[in-house]
Amino acid sequence: MAETSTLSAPDTSASLGEPTVIADDVHVIYQVNGTGSRGRGGATAALNRLVSRKRQSPGMREVHAVKGVTFVARRGEAIGLIGSNGSGKSTLLKAVAGLLPAARGTIYTQGQPSLLGVNAALMNDLTGERNVTLGGLAMGMTREQVRERYDDIVDFSGINEKDDFISLPMRTYSSGMSARLRFSIAAAKNHDVLLIDEALATGDARFQRRSQERINELRKEAGTVFLVSHSNASIRETCERSLWLESGTLRMDGPTAEVLAAYERFTKKK
Repeated sequence: MAETSTLSAPDTSASLGEPTVIADDVHVIYQVNGTGSRGRGGATAALNRLVSRKRQSPGMREVHAVKGVTFVARRGEAIGLIGSNGSGKSTLLKAVAGLLPAARGTIYTQGQPSLLGVNAALMNDLTGERNVTLGGLAMGMTREQVRERYDDIVDFSGINEKDDFISLPMRTYSSGMSARLRFSIAAAKNHDVLLIDEALATGDARFQRRSQERINELRKEAGTVFLVSHSNASIRETCERSLWLESGTLRMDGPTAEVLAAYERFTKKK
């Protein structure tokens, strides 16, 4: 029988800072087109069709993606989000970032959370150089700050090591190069709350190692990091605490080693 117990996170409040995110009985509900593919369309398209509490239109199907999730995150924490495909991890991150409203419950945040995902919009017809500038400005940096950090951003991404790709349009980049540049732009600024959705999965081992080092620096600078990844190794190396979501429900919240062990037992039984 699958494990259903919830493990409370250890009391580390004495060594951590103030709360940065409080999720109180959060529910996220959206509607998808129920005809043809029976709601199996792209997640982004489904979320864009988010409907509040109105009656369902003909051919629409309601999806209860997050069901009563409650947790508190504090400054200095790196928290992993694990679970099967469709378990609600990315939806929860979007709700914390303020991109999706909660149908019920409340999310409180300290400062403005920043969501970094592999599907984050970049201007494909613009060069990498131009995207660095626009991305930095979008995160609230001044033009002077972007200029000061430009070389570090490009060096960190590693996309210029063989060719001058930074001067080429983004549409010429591989998915891995695009993901590395996105993370490098986001990591150039300190964040109260940084939400990372699979953005490290496409990098090579060297880039993943540098990314994990940067995440540790962000935590030391009083930030909070949430990491969604299908790589248990990345979660284990980066996060000391993990939340396990399954079918939209929070199954466990506790030390990463214990949560991953329970999750791995669960997946073996499926």
